[in-house]
Amino acid sequence: MPFSSLGISSSLIEALGRQDFTEPTPIQKEAIPAILKKKDVLGIAKTGSGKTASYVLPILMNLEGNTLSKNRHINVLVVVPTRELAVQVREVFQLFNSALTTPLKTMAVYGGVAINPQMKAMMGVNILVATPGRLLELIDSNAVSLSAIDTLVLDEADKMLNLGFKDEMNRIFSLLPKKRQNLLFSATLSDDVDTINRILLNDPLVIKIEEEENNIDLISQLGYFVSEEKKGPLLRYLIKTNNLRQVLVFASSTFNCDKITDKLQKNGINAMAIHSKKSQQARTKALENFKEGKLRVLVATDLISRGIDITFLPCVINYELPRSPKDYIHRIGRTGRAENPGEAISFVSPEELHHFKIIQKKMGKWVTMIDSETLPLK
Repeated sequence: MPFSSLGISSSLIEALGRQDFTEPTPIQKEAIPAILKKKDVLGIAKTGSGKTASYVLPILMNLEGNTLSKNRHINVLVVVPTRELAVQVREVFQLFNSALTTPLKTMAVYGGVAINPQMKAMMGVNILVATPGRLLELIDSNAVSLSAIDTLVLDEADKMLNLGFKDEMNRIFSLLPKKRQNLLFSATLSDDVDTINRILLNDPLVIKIEEEENNIDLISQLGYFVSEEKKGPLLRYLIKTNNLRQVLVFASSTFNCDKITDKLQKNGINAMAIHSKKSQQARTKALENFKEGKLRVLVATDLISRGIDITFLPCVINYELPRSPKDYIHRIGRTGRAENPGEAISFVSPEELHHFKIIQKKMGKWVTMIDSETLPLK
């Protein structure tokens, strides 16, 4: 099925072709026609499945040629949980925006940087991609108005509601016009998303690409039994012995991210940490270096990883296990994309063994385990 059959304009199809996108993904096949018809949509599909383009393309088409709001009244609001994802979503809008007859003004706003330049640049913005906290700061400063919003997008809705954004989101909802199109996209479906679905969406099209969520056959999984104190030596041993490059390591907290990174650096391994307590400049630099292959290891928390989208990422390591099986699949799904094989390695301490068994049972796959005591870690 070509993009033309979904109602996409020829100019946008040409832009898709320049990016080597010839066939729509499953989420795009269902979401694009519905959004073009101004229906509400709840889309559940894993990261890397094309969710962003599934709303960017029809939103641009719906705006093109219409009478748009002026001054500081934006038309489309996309709310995301992290700065990295805000930048990434804006880049997708910009990628296709240039194909329009009259390009629209798109902007990303987030905390961690000075607010004054963002306030000054807000005039005439049509599409705003924002994190909740910075959006409310701009509203309180009268730099932006939500009264003319025609389309609201919540990207990674599950994470936003699970990670302490609830009060901020409730305030944002109260400032929006009641008549609008609502689009919710998420990698996983949780009770919070179900709740917000009932509150926000009007007779929505619900799209669940479950087969994509569980398509992990290309990922080679391996686990290591290891005590907590030997996880650091095991990580360094695997990276050096297997000459691993471009490794994404998951840790459970910002403190552990920094501790793991510090140990890697002291042992001559080029590594950087990326988490919410890092400055925006440090986060941007780390992510750019990692994507370009200049950085060997990136150590990240689950939240920040939402802005890491690399097609050919070869290896993911769970230094610590995530809290849920869904998050585990989401983590390892960072590799093994676009029909390319990938490797996922998990460190399992005695305290985590029962939890890892639950993860494997939910996943429907059993992971080959190796006892790290047999390895010359020193």
